[in-house]
Amino acid sequence: MKRFLILGIVLCLGLTCFLSGCSSSSTNKIRVGEVTRSLFYAPQYVALEKGFFKEEGLEVELTTTWGGDKTMTALLSDGIDVALVGSETSIYVDLQGAQDAVINFAQLTQTDGTFLLARTKPDQFSWDQVRGKVFLGQRKGGMPQMVGEFVLRKNSIDPHIDTSLLQNIDFKNIPSAFASGTGDYVQLFEPTASQFEQESIGHVVASFGKESGNVPYTSYMAKQSYIQTNQKKVQSFTNAIYKGQQWVNSHSAEEVAKVITPYFSDVKPEILIRSIKRYQEQDSYPTNPLLKKADWELLQKIMKTAGELKQSAPYEKLVNETFAKQALGGK
Repeated sequence: MKRFLILGIVLCLGLTCFLSGCSSSSTNKIRVGEVTRSLFYAPQYVALEKGFFKEEGLEVELTTTWGGDKTMTALLSDGIDVALVGSETSIYVDLQGAQDAVINFAQLTQTDGTFLLARTKPDQFSWDQVRGKVFLGQRKGGMPQMVGEFVLRKNSIDPHIDTSLLQNIDFKNIPSAFASGTGDYVQLFEPTASQFEQESIGHVVASFGKESGNVPYTSYMAKQSYIQTNQKKVQSFTNAIYKGQQWVNSHSAEEVAKVITPYFSDVKPEILIRSIKRYQEQDSYPTNPLLKKADWELLQKIMKTAGELKQSAPYEKLVNETFAKQALGGK
């Protein structure tokens, strides 16, 4: 939560701009800030490329904001209208006492997106093999690290006691650190996991997404005030995301890869397909944008296990399921 202290400073100073402009210049324009560029967000890129937002009468301006703190600062200071980021960030902001709550209105991914890579491929993997080894961890308080700790503890391993946990490497440098020889195990997203397998740098031995269960890992959120004054736009946006989710779940990895290639031109086609297939097989892409209460409760359990949540964050306060239900036809 310490990383979100900056948000309090932003609010106190009353910053009004962060990226470009202070408000949408067009009545049908929505400025979206994605926390990173990821294959994990395939339904979003499909919605853009297949024209689903245009079908809904929207113009979407997508910016990669690179990091949860930067993404939320942009949202709170009106640099963007909608943030695509881990749902835990809305909880952190609420605990900071924000007057204009950040509301989750559409879920894009429903599992953790990381995989456990071992430097040496075992004949048969068991989580006990991680015990006593050097584990290259993620940033404290972020979803990858919290889910990682949750899964390890689920398998009777305390990462802070039973492993040599390294957390002094920046997120963007973790893959290169592992590639250069640091650590026995590492937690990585696709397509890096598949790339490392192809290059024999590491071997995928487990999926944190499968082990942890369904959680609102990445969601679209906006300030309460924005949602109240732009309900039609938020509904149209949610409709388009739903179309993207339906398309991804009804097409092959090869077909999805072909559509989203413009967003990942530096990734080899076979790696792109392999990565998407992995996410499809573990149901990382939900079939609809509805963020379920049970998944929200599991998210809080994971945060509490990691020592990052001291009090509960009500589902009813930080999740608005109206738009997702309407996209589903009022179901």
